[in-house]
Amino acid sequence: MTILASSPSMSAKLALIAPEILLLAGAVLVAVLGLSRNASLRRAVPLVTGLFLVGSIVVSAIVTTPERSVQAGLLMPMLGGYAKALIASIGLLLVMVAGPSIDRRLEEAFDSGRAAFDPIRVMRGEFFSFFLLSIAGTMLIATTSDLIWLFLALELASLPTYVMVAVSRGTRRAQEAAVKYFFLGALSAATFLYGFSLLYGATGTLELQEMAARLTQAEYIDASGVPTLAMLGAVLAILGIAFKLAAVPMHFYAADVYEGASASTTAFLGFMPKIAGVLALMVLLPVFGDVGRTILVEGQSVTMPWLPAPIAAVLWMVAVLTMTLGNVGALLQRNVKRMLAYSSIAQSGYLMIGLLSGPEAGFNAVLFYLLGYGVTNTAMFAVLASLERNGEDVETLDDLAGLRTRHPVLAWMLAASAISLIGMPPLIGFFGKLALFSSAFEAGQSTLVIVAAVNSAISAFYYLQLVAVPMLGQPNARTETVQAVPSAWPRLAAIVCGVGVILLPLGLDRLIRAASTSTEQLAQTPVSPTDDAQASATGAAR
Repeated sequence: MTILASSPSMSAKLALIAPEILLLAGAVLVAVLGLSRNASLRRAVPLVTGLFLVGSIVVSAIVTTPERSVQAGLLMPMLGGYAKALIASIGLLLVMVAGPSIDRRLEEAFDSGRAAFDPIRVMRGEFFSFFLLSIAGTMLIATTSDLIWLFLALELASLPTYVMVAVSRGTRRAQEAAVKYFFLGALSAATFLYGFSLLYGATGTLELQEMAARLTQAEYIDASGVPTLAMLGAVLAILGIAFKLAAVPMHFYAADVYEGASASTTAFLGFMPKIAGVLALMVLLPVFGDVGRTILVEGQSVTMPWLPAPIAAVLWMVAVLTMTLGNVGALLQRNVKRMLAYSSIAQSGYLMIGLLSGPEAGFNAVLFYLLGYGVTNTAMFAVLASLERNGEDVETLDDLAGLRTRHPVLAWMLAASAISLIGMPPLIGFFGKLALFSSAFEAGQSTLVIVAAVNSAISAFYYLQLVAVPMLGQPNARTETVQAVPSAWPRLAAIVCGVGVILLPLGLDRLIRAASTSTEQLAQTPVSPTDDAQASATGAAR
């Protein structure tokens, strides 16, 4: 399929980013409120953050229309409607998880008179300001129309998280984690930016629609039909974006960063950078993809694959290595946060199965899987954020032994989430994996599905520990010091997400239809008959 380039409308672009503009205004407001001497205003920061997220959902539903999205020159016009609603909804749950933990002890000191208010020491406003900035950057990726926009959106999604990790706990471990995260993030940015520069050099344009058209019109070098320079740029871009996904080979930071950050910040890292990376690949890969396009080669009609062979091979290897290394690494962990870090790596491998399967079924499955994963991942970290041991985060499996006796609701929510991540019916995780694996079978990726199924079986060994230890383990002297945090908001978030894991399958048809609607416009993008005729003539001449 050749995509007809058209001049994007700036007014349409500005209208589509109205939700992000609202969140930027919210970031400024919560930063100011966080510096107020009035304790009530400072405590209202999480509430204000949540209100802006709700507002972004409403505004996104109003401004995202097919006409406006096509006018903006987007390769996937309706992606933003679903993606932004999903991002903001999970963001609301993450506000509930993180809200009470930021500056908790400092505010207690202010209230008791043990410390005088000092605007330099308070971090709640800054934390939630960066929180909203990162979410705004993630949303911007869904409405990307050129490489500069994509680069800036990726960096806006990433840079605030470095600061969030550093200030989340106020410990040296958190600062060390932030430094590691920052330097590897800089390496990632350099990698995909170099890839973007090669793509510009190969096509002479930064606009994704125009780039796709020019790559399709280029003289075919082999069956893949993409010039070597563009191919190299695509591979470097994919490897750089893999950092956002915590996918191989950019996965090394995950375990240390997850362990060093607070549980609430780790919940954020487990979802937002991941969906940012997935959305970036979803808007970039169609530039190289010929969806069902047929050309004449030596007098015979040949249907082009979804992706050129070298790009597909890179994604295939990254998917297999990411799933395998993530699950094997998780098997070796006793620290729950490190275990979930490796689990997050493995989940990125599953997501790449959908990216390899193509936009018609694979992208739909990826978006649906992200919904289930976002709710499930948030539930697990909300349980961890609801507990503390001697004033510090609960981190080891031993801390969770016999959790059912002291906090039965949290134990059940943790168990439901772990079982969902395994992919057992009738929970949402089962239907997410079923959608991914089905799309891969339809795309002829049966070997990849077998590898994923084996990895899912491996993952059952460590996920079941998160069920057995809290539910069947015996309390001990160590667990006697594990207590619930004073605020009920993280527990409420854990209950909402845990119940969602169980009840979301009841609306399965509607959720899958919503995911499908967000990608179906790709197949309806105008096609240039002239370009198709030229490509057929070129193939016939060979």
